[in-house]
Amino acid sequence: MNYIDTLRDQLNEMGEGFIESLPSLAIALFIVLLTWIVARFAVRISDMIVGRTDIRSSLKNLVDTIVRLAIWVVGLFIAAVVVMPDLTPASLLAGLGIGAVAIGFAFQDIFENFFAGILIMLREKMQIGDVIECEGITGKVEHITLRETHVRKLSGELTVVPNSILFKNPVEILTDVEQRRHEVVVGVSYDTNLDHAATVIHRAVESVGDVLASKGIDVFAKEFNSSSVDFLVRWWAGASPRDGWESKDKVVRAIKAALDDAGIEIPFPYVTHTFKETVPVSRLGDSSKRTP
Repeated sequence: MNYIDTLRDQLNEMGEGFIESLPSLAIALFIVLLTWIVARFAVRISDMIVGRTDIRSSLKNLVDTIVRLAIWVVGLFIAAVVVMPDLTPASLLAGLGIGAVAIGFAFQDIFENFFAGILIMLREKMQIGDVIECEGITGKVEHITLRETHVRKLSGELTVVPNSILFKNPVEILTDVEQRRHEVVVGVSYDTNLDHAATVIHRAVESVGDVLASKGIDVFAKEFNSSSVDFLVRWWAGASPRDGWESKDKVVRAIKAALDDAGIEIPFPYVTHTFKETVPVSRLGDSSKRTP
């Protein structure tokens, strides 16, 4: 048996088959190119239609992704049928079913983030523009995709967070409402009349323009500290971190000035040293000898 002639015949058959399939491959490539063009125009049309509604930005991204994905699935299936005429939807689904388990295990994290992204886009909370805190990450949501969410930290860095982390862990949305409550602890000396101090602190907080006095101001005697009696002061102001820092700055300054004007001391920790007279051991021994 001549192995060289057999190999030559097989290569000739493969070459002839490839040449015969060139028209089909060219048509398939054209269909893929056409699919890319149609998907781009379809997304633009979807943006025009959805843009006229009050739908959330995250849902707009989800609609665009679904439209693009559907067009690509149809286009790739048509291109595959052109290359392999025997391919049918039933055979394709059967092939996908056989490999679904293996693909699921191999790309478990990808599918987990994918479905988490869909659920995040569908829920009403945590929209683009919200300031959130999750797993030590605090920042503004800039973009949500099917796999990841872009969070811009308050210091300017961009953090790419997998959607599964945001879906499986508690997420604190700091800007879900326009106002939220802030607090600070104020200590006064033990010789202070607490009722008078509470009145002074309340008036000081009430005088700050950023404080929403209509929602209430709380001044609670909190605890006996080592050098002071501590008050817990709570008020309502803007919900963003910047609003919270600005209002706390003004409240602290106002309370300090008011307590100074009222002659109320804000104590710092005191340390009391106690000295006891010590008697040398030798002197104790001498005194015991002189005892009758």
